[in-house]
Amino acid sequence: MIPAQQSSSEGAPPRFRLLSALSYCAPLLVNGVVLPFFPVWLATHSFSDHEIGIILAIPMVVRVLVAPIVAMIADRMKERADVLLWSGGLSLLTAIALYWTTSFWPVTIVYALQGATFAPYLPVVESIVISGVRRWGLDYGSMRVWGSIAFIVSTLVGGRLISRWGGEMVLPVMVFGFTMTVVMAIFCPRIGPTRRRGQPINIPAATGSGLREPHLLLLLIGVAIQQSSHAVLNAFSSIYWHQLGFSGAEVGLLWSAGVASEVTVFFLSKRLNRRFNAWTLIRFGCAVSVCRWILFPMNTGFFGFFLLQCFHGFTYAFVHTGVQRRIVATVQETQESSAQGAYFFYVGMAMALMTIAAGYLYAGLGVVSFYVMALVALCGLGIVISAYYFQPQRLPSGGKTREAV
Repeated sequence: MIPAQQSSSEGAPPRFRLLSALSYCAPLLVNGVVLPFFPVWLATHSFSDHEIGIILAIPMVVRVLVAPIVAMIADRMKERADVLLWSGGLSLLTAIALYWTTSFWPVTIVYALQGATFAPYLPVVESIVISGVRRWGLDYGSMRVWGSIAFIVSTLVGGRLISRWGGEMVLPVMVFGFTMTVVMAIFCPRIGPTRRRGQPINIPAATGSGLREPHLLLLLIGVAIQQSSHAVLNAFSSIYWHQLGFSGAEVGLLWSAGVASEVTVFFLSKRLNRRFNAWTLIRFGCAVSVCRWILFPMNTGFFGFFLLQCFHGFTYAFVHTGVQRRIVATVQETQESSAQGAYFFYVGMAMALMTIAAGYLYAGLGVVSFYVMALVALCGLGIVISAYYFQPQRLPSGGKTREAV
């Protein structure tokens, strides 16, 4: 996904790639159950569409406020991986607490606490892996892909369990997933603090002024808006598909199809990086989002929705690929966790606000609310295009005036 910047991985700690891949698996094992099926658990306990939207959105707001702060702290720690232990442990406690909460405010508070405690886990893992990409030229996609595979397995297993025993199976699977995050926090690679500017690192220096670069900030805002167009899908697609008569196993397959398309993108990341620059990937992904949400309200049957879910490789993975490449090209390693935290903040805040809106949109418009998401994605595309033209021009060389990374 991010181009390898050295030809050899010599000097990398033993089993770095294996442990990094497993570190991605743990949090995405949780997300593979929570994202598609926690709304089903809420519906099982008779929460309304408005309440579901609020319960899902509040943790997003909390998450985006906590994650950047913890990410900046992680940048200054001797071992960033130490953050993962308390993040996974506290999140496990909140998952257990959900067994004793079945009314609106208790569920909202406990789930918000879970959002806060789990917020830094994935961004910190991401920063550790990208440090490996910077220092030893490792291939990002070959590590990140296993997290997506874990998501698929988790979603398929969760769908089977829910088909057989109902929405109450969400919590036991969630507890198991958080237990694995604690285990992997213990084994996550320890590679020391981020390297300071001026230390010898055999990779091209980042350009620009890092997080203060206007085009990067505008890019993150545009992508955040585009990604927030997934809000109705994330909050209500499982409920919608159940209403159409799809079984829990079929819903799990539909979610897995989306993540399988991500896996395909990660496996093809080297070829994509050779053929397309980051901006092309981002713009194409945003454009496909518009088409995806226009088509989604049409009841095309299981295979039609399966195909639309395969578009997720474009609407998420292409965009995420391009953003990570732009971050590597723009910020120094000393700002890596902060950059990931900022990315997480913008996407999370936009998603939180849009999820609250989604509750009202879906209650009032039903599946027609996907047309509103198409307009949101179009707005994000426009801002991304503007960000491209805000880039600083290169020094005259080869006639190029825009960064092509």
